[in-house]
Formats: sequence, C-alpha cells, structure tokens
Amino acid sequence: MPKYTIIDHTADIGIDVFGDTLQDLFSNAGFALFDIITDLSTVECKVKHSLNIIGVDKEQLLVNWLSELLFLHDVKNLLFKNFCVNQLSDYQLNADVSGEVFDEKRHIIKTEVKAVTYHNLSIIQKDQQWKTRIIFDL
Repeated sequence: MPKYTIIDHTADIGIDVFGDTLQDLFSNAGFALFDIITDLSTVECKVKHSLNIIGVDKEQLLVNWLSELLFLHDVKNLLFKNFCVNQLSDYQLNADVSGEVFDEKRHIIKTEVKAVTYHNLSIIQKDQQWKTRIIFDL
C-alpha cells in the first residue's frame, strides 16, 4: 500500500495518507507534505530536529505537526526527508525529523504549500489500517 495518494480538490491539493499504526500515519503525512513540495530524491539528511507538538485531539495534533514542519520549511528554508515519530498520544507527539537546507543548485520547489487546513480533515482506523484526509492550501 502506498504512503499516500493525491485526491482531486478545487484550487488546493488534497491527500489521503495511510499507516499501519498511528505513528506511521503521522510519519507518512510529513513525508507526503515534503514529497509534494520537492523531489525528495535530491534531499540529504544533514540536519536533525527534535519536535514536541501538542494538540487537544488527534486531528489538531496532526494539523499542528504538519504546520510546524511547514513553518520550519518557510522560516529556516529546510526540506525534510525522514520522519520518525518516537512517541504519540491523542494529545502529544515527539518526533525526530531530518533533512537539509534548501540549495537552489540541487533542489527544486514543485509546489508552494501555504497552510494545512481543517477542511474535510479526518483520521480513522478501519481493519487495522489508519487513514487521514488532509487538504493543503496552495
């Protein structure tokens, strides 16, 4: 099964993300975000960040997680490739992410993602498989 699939959505981009565990789901959502932004085959893991994210529920936690990754991309010019969610509850996430600073000689930006939205956001578990739908504002 793929980590994610792109779904049709007017003016924005939507994805369905899959995972065997909730931790896999959050890791795969981070991967999908940066796979949409750039060609991850050109990104090396030179910089590591440890992140602690909180939320009132799983949905807000997911939006806060992806928004923090997008913030680090926007403010520090970072492209992330590896996403390791070490601890995850309904309210808190601890993860290590790695990647590198954007280098215009080696990296291209395929899609400019402005924000993570709550529009049609869902996280469900069905038949031992987790799935979420996320819409990104472009």
